[in-house]
Amino acid sequence: MYRDKTLIPTEAIRLAALGALALRPMPYAELAREVRAFTSRIAGPSLDMMGTSIELLRTESLIAPVEGAAEAPDTPLALTPDGRDALHELLVSNVRSPVDGVSKLVFALKLRFLHLLPADDARVQLDLMVEISESERARLIDLKARHAGEAGHFVGWLDGEIEALDRRIAWLGTINIAD
Repeated sequence: MYRDKTLIPTEAIRLAALGALALRPMPYAELAREVRAFTSRIAGPSLDMMGTSIELLRTESLIAPVEGAAEAPDTPLALTPDGRDALHELLVSNVRSPVDGVSKLVFALKLRFLHLLPADDARVQLDLMVEISESERARLIDLKARHAGEAGHFVGWLDGEIEALDRRIAWLGTINIAD
């Protein structure tokens, strides 16, 4: 993690893998495809992002073959208790602003797996996502004010980005975290 407790790219991959296994056990190859498909569709293809081997999660005892299953290439993997703890730690991390490719991926992963957190932790994460979105909106509004008189299409593009943030903030406000 960075000093501000936000995830580095390899930790985002760990979150994607551990979260996917928290939803259901799956074989290594399927897990690798799932992680690659999700992360590349959110953040775009990146060698930086895919540098972490899922095999490392097994070495660290965060994932293991489903109990009682024979070790084979298609043996489903599942989270271990240490894996659940690691998933929780990753899910309650901060989100970095401005939202770049990695931050967008972490944001999406948190929303995908938010229901796996205890309600209090989920509410904190939801509040953090609203705060980050509001901070990014304020930054773009300031940027728009600085360039309002310029010719070109930059201010129009900023308007679109601000509208998207307004929709995101409103949508986040509709999420109900039940106890």
